[in-house]
Amino acid sequence: MEPASSESSKRAKTLKNATRVPSCLVDGCTSDLTKCRDYHRRHKVCELHSKSRQVFIRGQEQRFCQQCSRFHSLGEFDEGKRSCRKRLDGHNRRRRKPQPEPLSLNSASIFSNQGTRYLHFGSSQIFSTSAMNTVWTGAAKS
Repeated sequence: MEPASSESSKRAKTLKNATRVPSCLVDGCTSDLTKCRDYHRRHKVCELHSKSRQVFIRGQEQRFCQQCSRFHSLGEFDEGKRSCRKRLDGHNRRRRKPQPEPLSLNSASIFSNQGTRYLHFGSSQIFSTSAMNTVWTGAAKS
């Protein structure tokens, strides 16, 4: 018989919560959220207070963060921003292109042979200057 009584108490709680009108969390706000967008009902904030620079919730100054969809203390925001610093930082990191690491001109690393293979040519002079002169003078005569 006990399971039946626990089921009836669960139903009573459900009915009790179903009749509750969703309202804004901001102190003194009496906005009825039943006709607002799902977003505002879900986060318990009216459209006006979701965009306000500061509101009072349980006596504390706060602002609604658009990224977190929560209220935070004003200290967590930069000036008039609507997203908290933590979320803005993550957003900016994802948007920035990775910067290539600058090449260090450390002479020890440039001239070291660790794992590097060099191709050596037999002669540093591939063309003789006299052969080049004859080619160019012959081309000029034609």
